[in-house]
Amino acid sequence: MAIKTLKSILNQQFSYTINGKLWIECMGERFFGPGPVELLENINTTGSINKAAKEMNMSYKKAWAIINALNTNVAKPLVVMKSGGEKGGGSVITKEARQLITYHKKLRKRFIYFLEKETKKLNHLS
Repeated sequence: MAIKTLKSILNQQFSYTINGKLWIECMGERFFGPGPVELLENINTTGSINKAAKEMNMSYKKAWAIINALNTNVAKPLVVMKSGGEKGGGSVITKEARQLITYHKKLRKRFIYFLEKETKKLNHLS
């Protein structure tokens, strides 16, 4: 669409925002985004899927389903369960999980920059 056409469509007295959500898909399904990132970070902090889920007001069942989907769709597991001992079991995230979290955070920064740049362009049509 030509900028001249877009300028005639938008009300120049208003401010517009380009917005969107970002996630990685696997085989057409949402795979990795803000929710799984937060869950993995909480597991890393708490050492427990149950505690991590509670931090997010999420059921253990839903957290387990997310972890299962994550581990199923990668070459190496992102979350590993530890068997019980004196302090019980627990869960840890792997180095691959940390790498994927870092990748997603960097991707998210680039995405936000893109959204901000396009918003400025849209609001400064001449």
